[in-house]
Amino acid sequence: MSTKPQIDTDRLAIDAASRPGDGWAGRIAAVVSAVALIFSAYSLWETSLKAPDLRVFVPPVIHYASPYQNSNFEAISIPVTFTNEGARTGTILAVTLEVSEGAGKDIKRFYAADIGRWSMERTRSQAYQHFAPMALAGRSSRTDNILFYPKGESEKPLQVVREGIDVHFRLLVDVAEVDDWGWLDRVWSRKAPHVAFVRRLRFYDARSFQTGTIPMDAKDWKTSTNAP
Repeated sequence: MSTKPQIDTDRLAIDAASRPGDGWAGRIAAVVSAVALIFSAYSLWETSLKAPDLRVFVPPVIHYASPYQNSNFEAISIPVTFTNEGARTGTILAVTLEVSEGAGKDIKRFYAADIGRWSMERTRSQAYQHFAPMALAGRSSRTDNILFYPKGESEKPLQVVREGIDVHFRLLVDVAEVDDWGWLDRVWSRKAPHVAFVRRLRFYDARSFQTGTIPMDAKDWKTSTNAP
C-alpha cells in the first residue's frame, strides 16, 4: 500500500527564509511603500492642509505727501505685495504702519485707508478705492498701492518724515485666525506677519504735493520682506 509523503512544514519555512532574493524583495517593497506614503502625506499637506503663511514685500521706493500746513496729516504711499505660501485661504483684516526717527523716538501710527496713487486732485474728488479686508487663496499673491494716513489728530509728531534723515517703518499685518483643524491650528499658529524697513526723503518741496508725491528710497535699493 502506497503512502503519500508527509510535508515537512518546518523545513519549508526554513527554506523560504533562507532564500535571500525573497527576503530582499519584501524589504524593498516595504521601503517603497513607506516612501510613497510619506510623499502622499507631504503632497496632501502642501496642497490642502497647510495653514495660511503670509509673506510681505515692500519695494525700495515708497512715496510721501504732506499737503496741509499746521496739521499732522501725512500720506505714505506703499506698493505692497502679499503672498500666501500656505494651502488654505488667509484673510488680511487690517494693515498698520508705525513710523519713527529711530529707536527711542516717538512712534507715529498710520492705518491702511485707501488704495491708489496719491495726488491732491484725486484726494479732492475722492477717486480712491477704500481699503477693505482681503482674502488670499492658497499659493496666490496680490499687489496693491496702499495709502496710509495717521490714526487721528492725536498722533505725534506733526511731521515724522523730514528731509535727509533715516525714517524707520514697521508694517504690521492683522490676519484672521484659522481654526479649521481645532487645536492643531492653535498649536501650529503663526505670528502676525510684519516687516521693518528704513527709507530716506532725499529732498523736500511742498509745491510737489500740489501735483503728486515725493519718493523715499532705501540706501541699498533692495526690497524689504519678512520672507526667510
